[in-house]
Formats: sequence, C-alpha cells, structure tokens
Amino acid sequence: MESNFILRRVTKWVQTNRELLEINLRGEDVLKIRVIPTLLQKDFGLVKGKSFDSWRRVGPVLPAIKVYNLREVDELILLDIIATNEGQSPDFDAISEFSEECFVPFTVGGGIRSIEDIKQLLRVGADKVAINTHALYNPDIINESSKIFGNQCIVISIDSKKDENGEYYCYSNSGTVKTDMLVVDWAKEAEERGAGEILITSIDHDGMMNGYDIELIKFVTENVNIPVIASGGAGEYEDFYQAITDGNVSAVAAASMYHFTQKTPKEAKNYLKEKGIPVRDGNMV
Repeated sequence: MESNFILRRVTKWVQTNRELLEINLRGEDVLKIRVIPTLLQKDFGLVKGKSFDSWRRVGPVLPAIKVYNLREVDELILLDIIATNEGQSPDFDAISEFSEECFVPFTVGGGIRSIEDIKQLLRVGADKVAINTHALYNPDIINESSKIFGNQCIVISIDSKKDENGEYYCYSNSGTVKTDMLVVDWAKEAEERGAGEILITSIDHDGMMNGYDIELIKFVTENVNIPVIASGGAGEYEDFYQAITDGNVSAVAAASMYHFTQKTPKEAKNYLKEKGIPVRDGNMV
C-alpha cells in the first residue's frame, strides 16, 4: 500500500511539473493548455448539473476516475456539491479511496471549512483543494493555507451569475446565495491573498453545453496573473478553443460534455493541437 502511494505521488508530481521542466530545458515561455474533466458528486454518486440544479444521476465516482485515467486527461476535479449546504465535512475516507485510483493531479472541493480540512484532504491523496463558500466569508483561509501548504495547492472556485445591471456577482453555497462581492474584485483579492489558481464557473451556462461565458472569463483573466480554469457550458471542442483564444484561460474544464456525448478529452486535445494550441501529451499511466 505504501509503495503504491509513493508511486501515485511521484507520477502526479511529474504530471504536474513536467511542462515546466520541459519549458526550462527548451527555453520556451508558454505553458501548455490543460484539459480537465469535472466530476460533480452528490451523496454517493455523480450527477449532471444544469444551471446548478443537479438532478440527473450519472453513475458512481470510482469507475469514472478509472476511465479518465486511461483517456489522457491532465487533471481531475471532484466537487461535492451538497457538503457545504448540509454542513458536512469532506468525506476523507471516500477521497482516500478515489485517490488510490487516480494517477493524475486530483483537485477536491466541497465542505472545506478549515486548515485542518485542507491538511487532511492533502494527506489522503488530494493534490489541490478547491474552496468557494468558506473563502468568501473567511478569506484569511487563503492566506493561511497558501503559506502552510503552498499556493500551488489552493484553487479558489468562483461561481457567478450576471445580474439585471450586467454585473457579475459571486454566489456561495453551490450557487444558491448571491453575495455582494463582484467577481473581478474577489478574483483580485484571492490572488493577493495567495491563491494559486481560479476556477471560474458560469451558473447560467452550467450544463447547457452551449459554450462558456467568454465575457465572464475575460473579466477574470484580464485582472489576475494566476492560472484560470474555464468551467460551465462546454459542449463542443470549439468552445474550448474560444475559451483559450478569446478568454485566455490556462485550462478548460467540462462535465456534461464528456458524460452525455461521444466527445473525449483525447479528441479535444487533437482538435486544439490542429488549431495550433499547445496541449500536453497523453498521461503516463
């Protein structure tokens, strides 16, 4: 068991850092785009989200992780969409089981309320943590966690919707509570406090598979210098291309597109590569 844990950690470290190593050796200054499936967990299984109304069952988590291990994904994001609203802590036992089978960098979110939660998630196999609600109301957790664990582990997840005046506001509690924080202001503050990455999701576009909210994405990427992951709305490979070229994101995430169409991460990479977008080669497992 211990040898398997070490192997997974070494493999993930190489996955996460090999592009930086290659760039340093070649003298290049462009990071390759990451293609990332998102898994939405509710109770004991995966669900399909649609404007953050998650009702359709997709299947169990573990088989999905095993499949994605073989499909040349760069990372995986697992979000427990009910933990925060139900006052639950992350399911550390389940995350430990999932990480046993995950040989790519693994980001976990949902129910994180303390430094101890983050510490325990990293201990059981998560490589990064995605924090939304608790960071909005207790932003010091960003400063503290980035100092303790390194900002490469801290992803700030921002869920947003445009109001009637055309302003993008942050929403907490799985998109159910509108805050008074504007997306751009929060993205800037999160970066200043030590966040290593931002996951930006459009609530209105979520699960619709009609494209990302490019305007929202640009609001974020134009105001921060840390990597930004686009989320919410992808249905075609072209949506990835637009998020990269028009939105200037570092990674593209999708859920429904992979669960309910024949599209795959590998084909997405091939499409982007043909369009001249630098993407990572297949994973090492």
